[in-house]
Amino acid sequence: MNIVVWNEYVQEREGGVPAELYPDGIHIVIADCLRAALGASALVRTATLDEPGHGFSDSVLDEADVVVWWGHVAHDQVPDELAQRVQQRVLEGMGLVVLHSAHLSKPFLRLMGTSCSLRWREAGDRELIWTVSPGHPITAGIPAVIPLEAHEMYGEFFDIPAPDELVFVSSFSGGEVFRSGCCFRRGKGKVFYFSPGHETYPIYHDPVIQRVIANAVGWARADTPSEVVIGIQESETGWFDQ
Repeated sequence: MNIVVWNEYVQEREGGVPAELYPDGIHIVIADCLRAALGASALVRTATLDEPGHGFSDSVLDEADVVVWWGHVAHDQVPDELAQRVQQRVLEGMGLVVLHSAHLSKPFLRLMGTSCSLRWREAGDRELIWTVSPGHPITAGIPAVIPLEAHEMYGEFFDIPAPDELVFVSSFSGGEVFRSGCCFRRGKGKVFYFSPGHETYPIYHDPVIQRVIANAVGWARADTPSEVVIGIQESETGWFDQ
């Protein structure tokens, strides 16, 4: 399995809390946890906004089975052409795992077709992530409740299409609720949105959160890697799908 962990890698380089929590970047922490969880079965590489081709030069995107995407303050710096390429690869069968503020990333917006807006408050709320689909592959080995003692609040209404599968729902100390783990199918590909992961909290150092992301990568990989050709063929009595 070929995995690319993409991160805009902006705030960690500006100092402050993000730099203290993720001195080498959020992408490095996520990539390391995936390597530990998936072992030799996966090739995990990282990509960032300031690299040539914004991390997707040459054949990196074409060869990816799954892309993990984290972004926050530099969504507008991602070229529309790259967002379209990511969307197309998902339609062709690539998996996409979208984390936290990447709900406003260009690829996710294109794949959802809605504003993907939500309510938010950064006040160190306690978050409880409730497993609402305990038989789903993404919840394998995950407890019924994942507690986060302090996190940014994301709340409804979350303007996304109805998920094909709802895996996690979060509740916050302020009383809000949020669909925090959502699965979508687009074309031949699969998309998972997972909300935990604000850059000023050590969320991605949590081993349970890491397990969720590793499970999501495994789920998002194409069920059928080989190409499926759908065409229309004429019969003696008329047209029919094949």
